[in-house]
Amino acid sequence: MRAIADWRLRIADWTHAFRIRNPKSAIRNCLLFSLAACGSPDGPHVTVTIPSGAPLDAAVDSLAASGVIGHPGPFRLYAKLRGLGGSLKSGVYLLRQDESWADVVAALERGRGVEQRFIVREGLRLTEVAELAQQELGIPHDSFVAAAQDAALLAGLGLPAGTTSAEGYLFPTTYLLPLRMGARELVQVMTHQFIGQWTPEWQARLDSLHLSRHELVTLASIIEAEARYGPDRPFISAVYQNRLQRRMRLEADPTVSYAYGRRLKRVWEKNLAVRSAYNTYLHAGLPPGPIGQPGRASVVAALYPADVPFLYFVAQPDGKHIFSATYAEHEAAIQRVKQMQRAARASRRQGR
Repeated sequence: MRAIADWRLRIADWTHAFRIRNPKSAIRNCLLFSLAACGSPDGPHVTVTIPSGAPLDAAVDSLAASGVIGHPGPFRLYAKLRGLGGSLKSGVYLLRQDESWADVVAALERGRGVEQRFIVREGLRLTEVAELAQQELGIPHDSFVAAAQDAALLAGLGLPAGTTSAEGYLFPTTYLLPLRMGARELVQVMTHQFIGQWTPEWQARLDSLHLSRHELVTLASIIEAEARYGPDRPFISAVYQNRLQRRMRLEADPTVSYAYGRRLKRVWEKNLAVRSAYNTYLHAGLPPGPIGQPGRASVVAALYPADVPFLYFVAQPDGKHIFSATYAEHEAAIQRVKQMQRAARASRRQGR
């Protein structure tokens, strides 16, 4: 290793000499590109931050300080020959100490810095997304919530006046994010992802439904909270839209749970009296806003409900629903579900 190091120093000296005598010489270029191929394939990884707008010289200094390159002067010349000066991408990079120059330049040209995976599943509430961001990304819970309640950000989403948060617009998907992302940047990424999903066709569809986008997202969030079996979504949507058209209360259990500010394992009759604008057992129409983050499938179901006359549904033990057009049918369905539950409990007892 010492011999290799001495060899590199001699090449660096030769490179410096050629640089003074003949900056464009083919010999200098050959030496530089030979040195660029050298490096340790198993050196320790380090993170290097290249700030936005940083010039090449500043980037080279950061690389040298982290031990990624050992000879800043020759590397700077090599990088310029490769055209990196005009294509340097900022970011946080995970590189090996003593990395080959060719690999370093390739990474900085691509702009592919260190990425972390952030998975947000459908139906999470704003506070739950904040908890996830704190656990997975190290973003303080309160900072994320505050960013999601920022008036300027909400105005950019085109939300109705009086909307207090980005609840419903933090699109659930898998994100690849740079390290050390801040709360505001994350909220912007997630809301922009939602905006990117919204199509002109969806916007046109709102007119036929006589709903605003905010109302549609609110409805989609309730569908998301109710659905356990994907094919049920358009039928759940139909039930709620049929009830809205008949000015019936939605009586959606997930809105009661949301009104409590925490997830209820089960909504009991005593819970139905909670005083909140989100309680759709007490208040007609849609609640003031979404109760979670709906996925694309629930948004589509809200936009295109099934053409059925159903007004009621009840969940079976397997998560699928029984839909009914009349209250008498609904009561019969409830009795069938209770029979299923009793049979399931008996089966568990026999299996012990």
